[in-house]
Amino acid sequence: MSQKVELPSLTGHRTKTRKRDEKKIYDPAGFRDFLIEGLDQTGTDLDQIFKFLDTSANKTDYDYRRYGEPLLEILIAGGLLAPGGTIARDGDKVVSTACCVFENGTDLDMVKAWDQVFIKLMRRYKYLEKMLADEMKKIFVYLRGFSEEHRLRLAQLTALWVVSGLIPPNILPITINEHQVKDAIALNFIMDILATVKGEKGNTAVITLLKKSGLEMCLDQLFPANKRGFENIKNSLESKQLDEVVVYLLSQENAGAKKDVQKSLRRSISEDKPVKEIIVDLRETGQKYSLVESETVSMIWSAVMSACEWNKKEDLVLEQAMKHLKQYIQLFSAFTSSAKSEMVLLNKIQEYCYDNQNFLKCFNKIVLLFYKTDVLSEEVIQKWYKDSHHPKGWTVFMAQMKKFIEWLEHAESESEEEESDED
Repeated sequence: MSQKVELPSLTGHRTKTRKRDEKKIYDPAGFRDFLIEGLDQTGTDLDQIFKFLDTSANKTDYDYRRYGEPLLEILIAGGLLAPGGTIARDGDKVVSTACCVFENGTDLDMVKAWDQVFIKLMRRYKYLEKMLADEMKKIFVYLRGFSEEHRLRLAQLTALWVVSGLIPPNILPITINEHQVKDAIALNFIMDILATVKGEKGNTAVITLLKKSGLEMCLDQLFPANKRGFENIKNSLESKQLDEVVVYLLSQENAGAKKDVQKSLRRSISEDKPVKEIIVDLRETGQKYSLVESETVSMIWSAVMSACEWNKKEDLVLEQAMKHLKQYIQLFSAFTSSAKSEMVLLNKIQEYCYDNQNFLKCFNKIVLLFYKTDVLSEEVIQKWYKDSHHPKGWTVFMAQMKKFIEWLEHAESESEEEESDED
């Protein structure tokens, strides 16, 4: 049998490693020292700072693709950040530079000037954009470690970045965590961001930011559990002259309340709850959510009409509609005590009949039913006909109502003649 011949040993032979296969050690401290030394030589001239940063970007030892996040950290805070937000030490010595936003961003104008440095860097080195978003996620949980002044400068810079799209707004809720909520650090930081956005872009931009960031739904989380009422949110916003945001949030809260009332009303009607009980419930919820009568009667019409599966044949739907609506006359009557409420209801009927074509010929019959049962007054019907109607299908409904309006006017004329004779 043949025996396997051993290959010659390479003991003592030095294998040459290709240059491209060599992996350099990641050395953020060395990069920090190199960067801080260069920044300190530029002084506070931001043009010179950018030129230094630009020429240093492709140095063999410290490529920004590897050291992008430490770069951004140093430019913002002045040094590498240790856990908790303090500047990392080299032994007993804090290694930092004054050529950064925290130290050099003495007012909003200077913060804007630093913003331009970052923008120019991002344009030249697009990969830094993602690194910036990741870096800000880390910085947002270190707020407690920064001074109040540094937090304000960071908030101003953050506001400029979220408005310009340099960082995504949805990372802002990261600031909300227990250790930063406790002493109102997260609250003040977010309020400073919103105030800066308002000053730069106006109230509309603030509301847009609240929506895009998701903060709209979690503003109460900026407060301790026992202080999460709307009043505290309102007071905090008003302290930053963000009154329009308060109005917006109130309208959103009101819209949510309306949806809840609408759902409850539809459920009550579908379950054949007694009309008197529905009236009591509606009055209580209306008072609770500050709903006006015209809003409530609009909800009633929608709920009543959606509770029935309507016949698709036009000649049969009228009889079905009359029978269905007669059950809820008392409900409509309870919430049409003003001319405004009556007009809202009348226009809702018009819109519904136009949008549901099988109801086109039912309009005048429904109006007549509500007139005979004192839900709608002749004054409101006449005003509606003259100048307060909805434009939808007006020519059709005008033709239907013409004889009835003429009858009302004739009856009114006869009544005036009788009164004159009696006088």
